[in-house]
Amino acid sequence: MRGRFSRRSASTEAPRSSRPVSAAEARGSGVLSRASLVISILALILSTTGLADAARKAVGHAVSGLVAGHRVSAKPLAGGILVLGKNRKFPVAAIPTVKNASAVGGLTVAGLSACPPTTADLGTWCLEESPYPLTTQDAGKNNYFWASQACVERGGYLPSAAQLIGAAKRVKLESTIHDNQDTATIQLDPTVGLKDQREMSASLTTTAAGSDAAGFEGVSQGSTGNPRTGEPNPVPLPAVPQPATLQYITVYSNGQQGGFAGSEPVSQPENFRCAYNRAPGANKNENG
Repeated sequence: MRGRFSRRSASTEAPRSSRPVSAAEARGSGVLSRASLVISILALILSTTGLADAARKAVGHAVSGLVAGHRVSAKPLAGGILVLGKNRKFPVAAIPTVKNASAVGGLTVAGLSACPPTTADLGTWCLEESPYPLTTQDAGKNNYFWASQACVERGGYLPSAAQLIGAAKRVKLESTIHDNQDTATIQLDPTVGLKDQREMSASLTTTAAGSDAAGFEGVSQGSTGNPRTGEPNPVPLPAVPQPATLQYITVYSNGQQGGFAGSEPVSQPENFRCAYNRAPGANKNENG
């Protein structure tokens, strides 16, 4: 009996498999054991705060990551989970280093902040070295509205009177026929007439007061008053989008000193040039 009992016991206690446990399986087992301990502690603490369900979901996500084989580390590991530092930010070692920070898309820093071609570099901004080149079909259209939109289409804007006067020593502004042609743009062709010239600025002034000075959108036909308050229907009135009393200030070189040359109605055509910020965002391809 004793002999049979010993053989039966030996058979029962024999190992189920003689395959050795790998290092990876040992590490995984240890990680899961620690994760189970953390889950138990969190569940015990948070169950009294009403956050048990949220805790189980959050920890469940973490455990699923561990089960999937992701390693948790303060250092970046391939396929691993990166732990934030004490300052709640990624460690510096986890931020990739840019191999060439002096160029973006093949352009250098200087190229990204350079003035467009045919413009003068005035430090923080750029100004076209010559007036806007009007085509034959655009001649006579270059009023304040047209000029403002033309500059925006080029990625720039219509410069103010202060900007033009400030640039008088660096850019050949339009001027009188007796100004120096080396420092100013003057009329030299007698076949088209020798005339003093000036150029448009974005600065506005007015020769009247009230609503006429800033234009009027009018009152559209079909507009009605508020019936709840008994407001009567308004009387239709025409719009005045280009008031003659609203005028732009013109500037001329004045021997590179810069000078005011009077004002003209916003509907009046005049020579102009465009200004740009450094690294302009041209808008040539946009429609409408």
